[in-house]
Amino acid sequence: MTKQELCKEIYNVAHITGEFKLRSGVTSHEYFDKYQFESRPHLLREISNQINETIVPGLEFDMLAPLEMGGIPIATAISLAAGYDMVLVRKEAKEYGTCKLAEGPDIAGKRLLIIEDVVTSGGQIIISADELRERGAIVEEAICVINREAGGEEKLKEVGIKLYSLFTMTELKNIS
Repeated sequence: MTKQELCKEIYNVAHITGEFKLRSGVTSHEYFDKYQFESRPHLLREISNQINETIVPGLEFDMLAPLEMGGIPIATAISLAAGYDMVLVRKEAKEYGTCKLAEGPDIAGKRLLIIEDVVTSGGQIIISADELRERGAIVEEAICVINREAGGEEKLKEVGIKLYSLFTMTELKNIS
């Protein structure tokens, strides 16, 4: 599947209209229901193939660091296709058992590549990156499937994180 064909399929299955409150607090009249493309194996496979072919080459990292919950299926598909190790990043450290924020291998001194599904303000990436950095990780890059082009890329840049997007909101709208 070409990138353009994938773009069209994501738009067709995930784009909905109405009134939606985004995580950033902003109200939007259109929404991309990420679970519509994350729950379909053929689309998830194509997303991971496109990311592995077009974004990942040239990036330097030790592990993928998907953010709970939407980043996890995407990173799992990327990892399975290319053999990358992962550390699963919770929104907050659990209060029982190991009490970890990042589940999996030790992250101290490791270069992590954050994986997110949709970026609007970049808020959760910033929060998670700060917490991962406090634990000794190096976080300088993130990948998302959809960049809503609502200031997130610029806010991430301000805190030293370069965002790579498979698709922008403009690309998705123009493909329809």
